[in-house]
Amino acid sequence: MQVKICYSADVPTTNPRPKRRSGCPLNASVEMLGDRWSLLIIRDMMLLEFRTYKEFLESHEGIATNILADRLRKLEAHGIITAEPDTSDRRKMIYSLTPKGIDLAPVLTEMVLWAAAHEKTGNQALVLQMQEDKKQFLSAIRQRWAGKNIRQTTR
Repeated sequence: MQVKICYSADVPTTNPRPKRRSGCPLNASVEMLGDRWSLLIIRDMMLLEFRTYKEFLESHEGIATNILADRLRKLEAHGIITAEPDTSDRRKMIYSLTPKGIDLAPVLTEMVLWAAAHEKTGNQALVLQMQEDKKQFLSAIRQRWAGKNIRQTTR
């Protein structure tokens, strides 16, 4: 069976909200996720359960404070995460993945598996866990966040 790939060069360039370079779904994804820092923040939330600015700042890759603040704002603006004041210290924010953010788990999983297949990477225990039972791995991510305060966003 041959699958016809349908891609139109006539992808609309106007989109009422938010402004994008084009109506291409891949372009929309790239504009929302932006760069490695956004993906690494989401990774840390999914795998390490990071939820505070300080936790993100102490991540292994060493993100600069101005970049971290910018990416958190952008991820929130795109409805991928939410930010709520910490009940014990209203000066601190607690970040949570939204359902839209959790839906990125299969995307990040495939990116990890792709990189592990084509590059020399670390964290082979994680790669093996994903390879052995991807469905269970993704289910565990969803269950982990199901118990947290996840607010549906309409973006």
